[in-house]
Amino acid sequence: MHPMPRTTLALLCAACCVPAIPALALDETRPDVTAFVAEMAAKHGFDAAELSRTLALVESRPPIIEAISRPAEKVMPWHEYRARFLTERRIRRGAEVSRAEADALGRAAALGVPAQVMLAIVGVETFYGENVGKHRVADALATLAFDYPPRSPFFRSELENYLLMAREESLDPLVPVGSYAGAMGIPQFMPSSFRNFAVDGDGDGHRNLWKSWPDVFASVANYLKKHGWRAGEPIMSPADVSAANLEGLEFGKLDLRETVGSLRARGVRLDTVLPDDAPAVLVRLIGVDGPEYRVGYRNFHAITRYNRSQLYASAVNDLAEAIAAEAMIAAGPPRTEPRPFESVSTPGP
Repeated sequence: MHPMPRTTLALLCAACCVPAIPALALDETRPDVTAFVAEMAAKHGFDAAELSRTLALVESRPPIIEAISRPAEKVMPWHEYRARFLTERRIRRGAEVSRAEADALGRAAALGVPAQVMLAIVGVETFYGENVGKHRVADALATLAFDYPPRSPFFRSELENYLLMAREESLDPLVPVGSYAGAMGIPQFMPSSFRNFAVDGDGDGHRNLWKSWPDVFASVANYLKKHGWRAGEPIMSPADVSAANLEGLEFGKLDLRETVGSLRARGVRLDTVLPDDAPAVLVRLIGVDGPEYRVGYRNFHAITRYNRSQLYASAVNDLAEAIAAEAMIAAGPPRTEPRPFESVSTPGP
């Protein structure tokens, strides 16, 4: 993408009455910053003077605050949301990564998470690593920790985890980049999730979520497993509610407040191998021609722990299915006859 011309940017800013505010070096002498430094020294053994020098090189960036405090846009209907992620290019690229990284996917899948689900998550998050974010993680977290009061405690905790992560992984904390909220790498882990769930999948002694596919896939699989993923169980299934009693159901909730049996008792028709006591949630998605219904199970709920959105989990489900189908098509039909010039064993004389 080409950068926007300065004149165009200036006109847009003037039109919106929002002057461009330059990034400012974080003032390491501020009481809240010095208190943070003292806490890191006392609690985790950081050298206070060295940490102060590091924070003095961090920038507080107003665009980050604008991005996170911008009023939420209207909820995107499912058919628009799905179309954003279920593109031919994203599906095709997922199948390409599936073939190129088959070994790493296979090892990670031993945790019980299918390869296509891991691919779908990183496909939705960063288009398989093509867009991991452009902000220095230290800038994003420090800006939100010290200059965004509504969520300061949360981001101060994430900044704490980030500095610990950088020390544990022998990283210069001023180098890694990520999203405006501090999510990192191909799978977009926040620092606390990195420390708790990231895995060294290639055995090199480090967890590199920017460049190591074995680490990425093992970490995504581990995250889902630790959040309730059940090997061999479905994520979702279609539901027919034409003859169902939906009174009292709250749509949009993430918790599995129903069961397969309780939904069937309401008249919801669904096809699943899961028993009647399996936890479930009825999901209503707004399609082009009106609502469509699905039932989400424990693995659906596990995906919503990654991103707390029914739309997100539904898109991951559909993208995973599309990637698996594309990979199967690309692989071709099962081979029943030898290829030309392929040796064929014959009985001996």
